[in-house]
Amino acid sequence: MPASTTKPLRVAVLADSDTRWKWGALTAHRIARRGGADPRLDGCLLRGRATPTPRQLTEVGVAPDSLREVTTAEFLRLAGEEDRYDVLVLALVGGGVQALLHGLAHTWRDRTRRPAVVTGYVGVVYEKLTDGLLLRHGADLVLANSRHDAERFRTVYRGVGADPAPVTETALPFLGGAPYTRPHDPYTVVFAAQPSVPAARGDRGYLLGRLVRHARLHPDREVLLKLRSKPGEHTTHIEELPYQRLARKVPGGLPPNLRTVYGHMGEVLDRTDLLVTVSSTAALEALHRRIPTAILTDLGVREPLGNHHFTGSGCLTSFDRLDTGHRPEPDPEWLAGQGVAADGGHERAFDTARARLTALLDAPALPPLAPYYTPTTAPGYLPGILARHHLAPDGSPLPGTPGTGQTPGPVRQLVRRGARGAYRHGVQRVAPAIRRMGEL
Repeated sequence: MPASTTKPLRVAVLADSDTRWKWGALTAHRIARRGGADPRLDGCLLRGRATPTPRQLTEVGVAPDSLREVTTAEFLRLAGEEDRYDVLVLALVGGGVQALLHGLAHTWRDRTRRPAVVTGYVGVVYEKLTDGLLLRHGADLVLANSRHDAERFRTVYRGVGADPAPVTETALPFLGGAPYTRPHDPYTVVFAAQPSVPAARGDRGYLLGRLVRHARLHPDREVLLKLRSKPGEHTTHIEELPYQRLARKVPGGLPPNLRTVYGHMGEVLDRTDLLVTVSSTAALEALHRRIPTAILTDLGVREPLGNHHFTGSGCLTSFDRLDTGHRPEPDPEWLAGQGVAADGGHERAFDTARARLTALLDAPALPPLAPYYTPTTAPGYLPGILARHHLAPDGSPLPGTPGTGQTPGPVRQLVRRGARGAYRHGVQRVAPAIRRMGEL
């Protein structure tokens, strides 16, 4: 369909977790709006350990026109229907993107026209830069959330002989909200927790203990522990030691001015005077709104924690300093490079992506998808990635792949939900207990 028409574009967003659904759906609305018309958005949730729950989807605040849970094979079947979609947004972990690119290439092998394929990253890219980028290579657009990321992405692609042209600078699609102007009453400190950073029980217990201490030192402040998920729910990363469970073991209980909260991060930031975290993307949301933001150094500035990404930001500090009233001052140049400077230019950050998407959709035909990894370039790596998504080396669904047959009945769906719940219970309760007993 020519992009110059005012008919809404038909977009499918395939996501494998709540955070990636948030990024994918909001990105689709940012780049696929035409003539003032929002896109027709079909939400597809890839079945797996982190498939979002209804509560998590509601918290994101994006209502698609349709929503379904799919396997890889089921999504490929939908994407293979002639003229069903104009754009596909793959909001997946890198291996999932690579598998879908090969699966789509096989599905569309005899097609003269196909949808445009878009992918990117949910937030801060602080680990597996090269691996993740090469797994995403082959999409028509690989979105970078800042000038800093765009430069790094192109450097990696050029360095391995891959085409850097798909890299397109945008911004995080969920940045926004009113700029911070003055303190609230009461003054509110928010700690943005992360599911897997830090991972060790001692480190998580330390952070919770320091938060408790801060609340007791400042009884006039409201201290909020912002949690991503409730026990039993999964996000992009597995959370084996939820803060809720650790909080129940705090000697004397939590102070009356410290409580846990859930909900939309933007709404929590509406009442925040100081955002504290190790390396959460929430820091970028807060900085965009000029909310004082602290990136903790208490556990070191280390790559596994992700706080090394904020080197040069001016936000690195410790609980000791925060307890005495310190408020970090961010570096304007660093902010600009990260695409979070709230100076009115954020809405223009998606202009290039919209223009490039329009050009793709107006083209008479798009070339076949050509990922960097092929059975020739990565024969010891690619087949395993494809097999984990039930695809053969040529991208075709393996025999007996879930989703290639008839729709499962109600009994099978109940069994599936029960098995998923058992898995999550095992990860969050049984596995940690076994490790403790075995001193592993």
